[in-house]
Amino acid sequence: QVQLVESGGGLVQAGGSLRLSCAASGRTFSSYAMGWVRQAPGKEREFVAAIRESGGTTYYSDSVKGRFTISRDNAKNTVYLQMNSLKPEDTAVYYCAANGIMALLTTSHDYDYWGQGTQVTVSS
Repeated sequence: QVQLVESGGGLVQAGGSLRLSCAASGRTFSSYAMGWVRQAPGKEREFVAAIRESGGTTYYSDSVKGRFTISRDNAKNTVYLQMNSLKPEDTAVYYCAANGIMALLTTSHDYDYWGQGTQVTVSS
């Protein structure tokens, strides 16, 4: 199993940037597929970005492609989401997610482990 703890959320103006971090427990982090999923009020969870266990392959939803960057540091058991050019529609709770397989998982339903979430609010 793995436990996930997100940090880095907050309030930012449109056009601004935030960097989310997700610290994972466990010694096998480097074999986990990782991703970020968000949920806006009144909406279903939405896949945002994914990264393979090695960090060499990433995937983004169309809504964030070109603005967000997912990365990971396996030595620190941490995955990041750099969010630039933020828009009000990016406002949501952002969740870090994991699955103990070596793959690129591109839907929110693929993940078995979840963090508690961190709020991101983008004002217009």
